[in-house]
Amino acid sequence: MERTITTKLLEWKDSRRRKPLLLTGVRQCGKTYTLKAFGEACFESTVYVNFEESEKLSSIFDYDYDVERILREIALQYHTSIRPGSTLLILDEVQECPRAITSLKYFCENKPDLHVVAAGSLLGVALRDQQISFPVGKVNRLQMFPLTFQEFLRAVGEEDRMTLLSDWPVDRPIPALHTIPLERSLRDYYIVGGMPEAVTAWIETHDHRAVEEVQMEIIRDYRDDFAKHAPLSEVERIRWIWDSIPVQLAKENNKFMFSHVREGKRSAELEDALLWLRDAGLVHPLYLVDKPEIPLSGSMDMTYFKAYLSDIGLLRCRAGLSPETILTGAPLYMRFKGSLSENYALNEMIAQGITCGFWRSGNTAEVDLLLESHGRIVPVEVKAADNTRAKSYKEFCRRYHPSFGIKTSLKNIGEAECEGCRTLSLPLFLLWNWRKYADS
Repeated sequence: MERTITTKLLEWKDSRRRKPLLLTGVRQCGKTYTLKAFGEACFESTVYVNFEESEKLSSIFDYDYDVERILREIALQYHTSIRPGSTLLILDEVQECPRAITSLKYFCENKPDLHVVAAGSLLGVALRDQQISFPVGKVNRLQMFPLTFQEFLRAVGEEDRMTLLSDWPVDRPIPALHTIPLERSLRDYYIVGGMPEAVTAWIETHDHRAVEEVQMEIIRDYRDDFAKHAPLSEVERIRWIWDSIPVQLAKENNKFMFSHVREGKRSAELEDALLWLRDAGLVHPLYLVDKPEIPLSGSMDMTYFKAYLSDIGLLRCRAGLSPETILTGAPLYMRFKGSLSENYALNEMIAQGITCGFWRSGNTAEVDLLLESHGRIVPVEVKAADNTRAKSYKEFCRRYHPSFGIKTSLKNIGEAECEGCRTLSLPLFLLWNWRKYADS
């Protein structure tokens, strides 16, 4: 699978100001595969160290931070040589060896010509919960996510259609020749999601049962991670939160409420469990924005939020929505359709590195997403079908006068004015390309 992050890895490789790279991302999103493929394609050799495989590997870092000694011992362990400029050194599951994280400072200072990548699935948790001397200012950082819809299209053979539409003019409706297969691919993506193993199962079998077997296995692995990596006092609470998210997203007002997680439990007792899931990359909290100002983070109400999952396929699976429910538009799906589309839109934006929030005015108006991009706030209305006659978006534009906004749904592409705001109507399947129209 071709991953968008490969372009950023190439930029890192060739940068004159390169530092050791810290690659984070939720477990099983494709970090190891992508790094190994990158090493094979762009270096003469790759040395791969996985700290989950052996405690002996961690002991290499126990004595001191002498980079030359560390490299000699790694080379001896793997019966190979490590040559700066020619070798990619991958330190995987580095959260299992905190001293290896600290050592990146010394790789930066004493071996700047060696390409070093440290990767981990639970780095956010490790950095929060352990006493790690983090190499501040001595590393470059990248975050990886499950496949976006654009990457999914490429993986399932729709790259030509995707390329054609990437330059589609806003004043020309997209013909059914393209919209019908892309809407079908979007439904497939809602079912399969972006976890690489699930996507591979779909490509190889086109069998939803095979996909769900993979998804259920991933979900079981995540639950095992709770017990293995979370503080013992938090494991049960983490599972409560994890199980509660699909239920709360199914509510008409899908604000996350701690009181709905477990009867009698207060937010103070559950907040750390939610933060653990956030730091593990499994959950994306979306916070209410009181005033749509730059920076968005300065106006966020951290007590009022919605909680979404990092992968839309896992959300569907955990919500108990069968593939047939998605494909036929059964009543059960209609109830959950809006939240699924909101989760999809949020994940697309997060993968682009965009800060997001949402806006609400009492019980009368709500805008699903607010994006912070290039010094401006972009309101985004998300609809699962083609009905975009929402009063909330209009009310937001009337109050705050944004210069550009988006209504994304199954409605065709187009552009109109709303209370003085240039408003793009963008099909959900083309949301990944929103910047092209925002900047034009």
